[in-house]
Amino acid sequence: MNVLIADDEPHMLHIIKAYFEREGFRIYTAEDGEAALKILSSAGIDLAILDWMMPKVSGIEVCRHMKAHSHAKALLLTAKGEVEDELLALEAGADDYLRKPFDPRILLLRAKKLLLVADDVRVGPLNVDMQGRKIYKDGMDIEATNKEFLLLRTFIEHKGRILTRQNLLDQVWGFDYFGDDRTVDTHIRRLREKIGEHLIKTHRGVGYSLEVPKEHPNE
Repeated sequence: MNVLIADDEPHMLHIIKAYFEREGFRIYTAEDGEAALKILSSAGIDLAILDWMMPKVSGIEVCRHMKAHSHAKALLLTAKGEVEDELLALEAGADDYLRKPFDPRILLLRAKKLLLVADDVRVGPLNVDMQGRKIYKDGMDIEATNKEFLLLRTFIEHKGRILTRQNLLDQVWGFDYFGDDRTVDTHIRRLREKIGEHLIKTHRGVGYSLEVPKEHPNE
């Protein structure tokens, strides 16, 4: 998932970025609100962590703008401690609000909660260890490559949606990848060989989607 961290304190940016990258998030950083808005307009951001007091454009103004133009989650960071400030943040569309100083581990947990990221996810016969980046089928490690894990994680994060090759390239290979988009087909074929053909459905001329088996109510 793509996370924007916007804060005018470089040291704070470095610390938060390290914690989130360790958990597998793709991180974008900005040191002022204007830079944050540019990233929001060009990258598919899932969560924006915004410092309230930023140069050029404040975090709360960035929050208002992004909520009017996207479905991304917003978490505001601030040294302000008044109840009225928290109300103002929530009225601007913030999904969560965290006062400084804070423990980065708390911020990480809040972010995961907003993004509905679990440590372990069950998909049919698969158990996906999100932190360990491993995929187990019927209890056995399928020894997925990094790209195979990232592909499955992307499908899980967008469950119920058809993802185009370009969507998958952006999420797994990165926005700066300029290779052949057929590499997606190759990696999906190899992933299917390991997890089963029926879990990833091909939508001809459109893309792929994750097909989660329905559970029987008595099971």
